[in-house]
Amino acid sequence: MTEYSPPTPSAFDQLVATVARLRAPGGCPWDAEQTHESLVQYLTEETHELIEAIESGSSDDLLEELGDVLYQVVFHASIAAETAGEGFDIQDVAARMTRKMVGRHPHVFGDAGRQSLETVVAGWDDVKAAEKPHRTSVLDGIPQGMPALALADKVIGRAQKIGLLETDPPALLPIDSEDELGPILLAIVSAAKAQGLDSERALRTALRDLQDEIRSSEQESDPGDAGIIGYPSA
Repeated sequence: MTEYSPPTPSAFDQLVATVARLRAPGGCPWDAEQTHESLVQYLTEETHELIEAIESGSSDDLLEELGDVLYQVVFHASIAAETAGEGFDIQDVAARMTRKMVGRHPHVFGDAGRQSLETVVAGWDDVKAAEKPHRTSVLDGIPQGMPALALADKVIGRAQKIGLLETDPPALLPIDSEDELGPILLAIVSAAKAQGLDSERALRTALRDLQDEIRSSEQESDPGDAGIIGYPSA
């Protein structure tokens, strides 16, 4: 009779077991003390390090930083599994993400048929809206803690979606590439700094104004262009 040999745990299973061991009685006291809130700073740091590895690092850097971010996900799931009122683990996280991705790709997993990239992108927000009918504004779900430039890109996209901003506006500046854009952005920040102005705060203020206009325009049948983006008046 052939002797039974249990399957060898996958590398991911071993990572999950490692985190569980660290947080268990007799494990690491630091790991055992952590909460979702206390780990936020590390998740933020590891995410920025991953971005840096993607933009300028080697494949080995990318491998390491992806692992650091994955560790944070597993860590949070381990905390949730032991927290009253949460009660989910990493398998539940994976299962929900699978359901979400299947639901958001009816052209792959459903009967929507093959679609072009443009059609898929255009319908992405509509699919998400159907998932979350409680959201009443195109702005709902946008994290306001995003860096200002990333937030601006997201909010402008939503303003264009409802017709408050043109989807193909005339270029205010002759910019053809990111190599040209970077120095211009630096020049704007440098000019602001020379005048004692806070670029981050200024952009966030303008974004709050734009988001207020978006929410107001969603109550109107013909919102019109917001008129926020442009050169300052003389």
